Amino acid sequence: MPLWKHLCAGIIKHLTTTNQNRRQELGAIFYFCQMHLEQEKKLQTVWSENWQNLSFRKRFQWGLLVWILVLIAFPFFFRYIEQRNGWTPHDWLLEQLPSMDTSILCFLVIWGMFVLFFYRALYQPKLLLLFLWGFIILSLMRFCSIYLLPLEAPANLIPLRDPISNLFYGGKDAFITKDLFFSGHTSTQFLIFLCLQKKLDKTMAFLATIAVGTMVLIQHVHYSMDVLAAPPLTYLVYLIAKKISNH
Repeated sequence: MPLWKHLCAGIIKHLTTTNQNRRQELGAIFYFCQMHLEQEKKLQTVWSENWQNLSFRKRFQWGLLVWILVLIAFPFFFRYIEQRNGWTPHDWLLEQLPSMDTSILCFLVIWGMFVLFFYRALYQPKLLLLFLWGFIILSLMRFCSIYLLPLEAPANLIPLRDPISNLFYGGKDAFITKDLFFSGHTSTQFLIFLCLQKKLDKTMAFLATIAVGTMVLIQHVHYSMDVLAAPPLTYLVYLIAKKISNH
């Protein structure tokens, strides 16, 4: 076959392959856009249907208002408890644990679970409402327990660096050492576990609860009783939140 025929055949083959690849790429882009539009439509529909429910709307609006007030109270309350004297319980378990900085891993686990939860809650407004009231009641219960049980910070404490959580305590560089009984990190993870519905999600949240509870002990930012008390007290919070949110 002459050289020019080989050249033409090669060009035609290249153009055909390129067009096929382009069609595949365009098809993939079109499919992605279609899926995105369907998900967006589903999101709008599920929120519109729930928002038309007067009971849901009132509970959600009141929940947002109280949640904002609780967040405003956070820095004032924790600034107060940081300044008062407390007692130091004997903690045999904590004495056996090494003191290590787990801030980065703890941060990734905590906020990774938050991302997962809020992704699920986007398409389940009642799930978000349940967690909203659960967090409010959990915070109020912790206000009471911390106030009634003043404790000194554990020995060998290493500050837990969490630039997001610290914002609610008074700034990204703020760190409260007497935010102790009971553990907010552990209880929040356990609340996520209780709220989630899918088996795999619940398994991940349960493991995250154990991991976070272990890490705050290794970092000596909590006593063992703070961590052990978190799950049963959080379950009580969950039951109350279910009644309030009518879940």
